[in-house]
Amino acid sequence: MIDEANRNALSSTLVGEFHRALDDAEADESVRVVVVTNSGTVFCAGASLSERTTDHPAPVGADPARLFARILRSPKPFVGRIAGHAVAGGTGLAASMDISVAIDNVKFGFTEVRLGLAPAIISVICLPKMRGAEASEAFLRGNRFDALHAARLGIINHAVPADQLDDAVDEIVSDLLLGGPQALAAAKSILRTVPTLGFEEAISQMGDLSARLFASDEGQSGMTAYLEKRPPPWAPGAD
Repeated sequence: MIDEANRNALSSTLVGEFHRALDDAEADESVRVVVVTNSGTVFCAGASLSERTTDHPAPVGADPARLFARILRSPKPFVGRIAGHAVAGGTGLAASMDISVAIDNVKFGFTEVRLGLAPAIISVICLPKMRGAEASEAFLRGNRFDALHAARLGIINHAVPADQLDDAVDEIVSDLLLGGPQALAAAKSILRTVPTLGFEEAISQMGDLSARLFASDEGQSGMTAYLEKRPPPWAPGAD
């Protein structure tokens, strides 16, 4: 993301550019993994406050809710390479990534209450990843905390020293490229759907999904490749 002058805040301009980039990524079958990162010292400063005052009502398209939902529902995996601070809506953006790695000393925080606001939209993204007591403290205190604590809270996956960030992201991306595109999309759907279902409905829906995946071209080619001790056709370097 590039809007250093505005600390990569979720302005209507940046959100629009993000959607256009997602349009391109989702339309291109050669794009298997989407890595989201930042320039400058801030990953995302949250909502663009200059667009949210009474004198400047939020433009159409500035609401980040649709962006977060789109990332979660995308069939492609998203990896956060978080090389700067991420507060308020920026914390929500970081949490919307499927897998995320941050430099260990960057700051996160649900700082909305200190502006007379509340972490409303991002609660939908963050609460499923957090324990109740820890969410209460983080939402109500509004303090900032480092990436190591963010990882303990479940907001991100890993916190590493700056000189290890690229290696950590590369390792994750390499693993993701070994998964079948259809399989990765199904795995994302499972993570999103199963927690919302009762036991019997979950068993029924997942049984149907499993049968479809086993019978699919991708599933058949993957199992055949495994039995023949060769890489599946989607793996990097496969013939």
